[in-house]
Amino acid sequence: MNQRIELKSHFTAIGMDPSTGLTFFVLINLGLIESLANGLMSATEAVVHFYFADNCLFVNNYINNRTAHEIMSHGVQLPDLFNCLSAEEAQREFLHELSVMRKLCLQLLDNKRHVA
Repeated sequence: MNQRIELKSHFTAIGMDPSTGLTFFVLINLGLIESLANGLMSATEAVVHFYFADNCLFVNNYINNRTAHEIMSHGVQLPDLFNCLSAEEAQREFLHELSVMRKLCLQLLDNKRHVA
């Protein structure tokens, strides 16, 4: 992955409303989580390409969903694990964080399914 995924530009380009955007947001996150879990992307790359400040602000202001904000918060912190913990502890905590993020994404999809 060489380019940043800028949520604001994607939402505006196709005129997404916050509800549709939430599903789009979840699907992107599930793909990133899978890439992180399989070692196709590093935690630092994930922050550079998706979990950066502009996207966090966009999620806060436009999607305006507590769970979506929580997912972004977990994503932003992933590289810090490798700076603060031993390699073994960091890897264990990294996988745990990905599991939490995946669970939150699936909760959002499940909530949307029950509403629809």
